[in-house]
Amino acid sequence: MTVNLGRIGIWRPVWDLTPGLAVEIEKLGYGAIWVGGSPDGGLELEESLLDATSSIAVATGIVNMWKDDAATVGASYHRLAAKHPGRFLLGVGIGHPEATQVYQKPYDKIVSYLDELDEAGVPVEDRVLAALGPKVLKLSGERTAGAHPYLTVPAHTREARQVLGDGPLLAPEQKVVLETDPDKARAIGRPAVQHPYLGLVNYTRNLLRLGYSEQDIADGGSDRLIDDLALHGDAETIARGVRAHLEAGADHVNIQVLGDDPLPGYRALAPLLL
Repeated sequence: MTVNLGRIGIWRPVWDLTPGLAVEIEKLGYGAIWVGGSPDGGLELEESLLDATSSIAVATGIVNMWKDDAATVGASYHRLAAKHPGRFLLGVGIGHPEATQVYQKPYDKIVSYLDELDEAGVPVEDRVLAALGPKVLKLSGERTAGAHPYLTVPAHTREARQVLGDGPLLAPEQKVVLETDPDKARAIGRPAVQHPYLGLVNYTRNLLRLGYSEQDIADGGSDRLIDDLALHGDAETIARGVRAHLEAGADHVNIQVLGDDPLPGYRALAPLLL
């Protein structure tokens, strides 16, 4: 990998990112900003974040392969890589079947898209793949710099590292709620997990594979499931939960602080994790 992500970054949806927030996150010492929510393949937002900052890495988490063709994404990658060398990581993924009517043979689509990125000259070391199951995790280690799993727990991180082996990047996302009251925390965490993820087969299949039950997934998610997927507590408790991913084999964890204003949460976690 040519991009240095550091050990801890942040994950924000595309509609909740601004150059001003990027500047604040960089000042706090985070290593990377992951742009989620299927960012546009033109990568204009990512370019604005890079323009506003001086050293923090920016990654897409992820560009949807069904939404943006590889040639367009490849050209955008080269624009950003030339302007900000060593600071942009292209994350791509298949999305989920409920999102598109043309979602067919997803594994074949991933392989062909990576072939097209090769043709567009996007280096293997500057791209990562959204991956949950063993087959795509293995592919991520073979055809990209590594894997970016979303909506996972340290047990998945441990299994993913076993599949990837030593070397490939493993960069999971972790939702957190800076709230010590369990009921208040779940009131924030549950909607962020339930909609849409507990209605999407790729995520629910992965949770079942990890040992959660159909009952855990039903009716908005059990307290156990929500507590695992959206960690809550004080800053020290959450920092321990984030470090659990690193101890399980992650190279980098991108934290998604839930709530109306995420910046206080990122400020509270920074001295404990960076």
